[in-house]
Amino acid sequence: GESIDIHGGGQDLIFPHHENEITQSEAFTGVVPFVRYWLHNGLLQLAGDKMSKSLGNLVTVKQALERYSPDAIRFFILSSHYRSPLTYSDEILQAAEAGMERLRQAAKDEGVVGGKSVLESESFRSRFIESMDDDFNAAQAIAVLFDLARAINCAREEQQDVSQACRTLSELAGVLGFTLEEPRKPALAAEPFIELLISLRNDLRQAKQWQLADKIRDQLAESGIALEDTPKGTTWKRT
Repeated sequence: GESIDIHGGGQDLIFPHHENEITQSEAFTGVVPFVRYWLHNGLLQLAGDKMSKSLGNLVTVKQALERYSPDAIRFFILSSHYRSPLTYSDEILQAAEAGMERLRQAAKDEGVVGGKSVLESESFRSRFIESMDDDFNAAQAIAVLFDLARAINCAREEQQDVSQACRTLSELAGVLGFTLEEPRKPALAAEPFIELLISLRNDLRQAKQWQLADKIRDQLAESGIALEDTPKGTTWKRT
């Protein structure tokens, strides 16, 4: 069309690229303004330099997905305002993965249904919408998700009904594109050995061989397998 509602691009394109685009389009069509809203995003950096082909310091999406879940990468991108620069590092992506795991665990609808009270969640929805209405402040919206996750965890301990709050958390997370799906587990061939080690560890714990049981847990953790002891048994997940 002759006029565009939203036009995005990197901050390095404001001048001269976008100024030339405005001049050419408005001169050709006679329609002013050419763009109603400009969204200029900050640049992705690696070790203080702009990530670019010319500098040869690219980390491709495919390479990032080999190490981190899609949710974690999206979390990393949205954790800063879109106009702010982003610095890529393994430490930041690992923190993003840990943050997503907190949201995943909170969103699991495993609370008491029909508890003594119901956790209210509409106020969190309102705050989330206000954040997104404030120049797409996704970072603040994510902070609201964590506030809701903390409220859910506390309510579970108090035997409140959190089913609706869990649905609200999943819904609002979906607005930002988070699936809340568990990261990929190790290849199927490794699972029987992990289960065997867990079974052996359970036997050692029953025999009060705590040091050996802890050694199995610690060595699995070093291999990227985290164990969690629950009243229903021991579960594991990839970290």
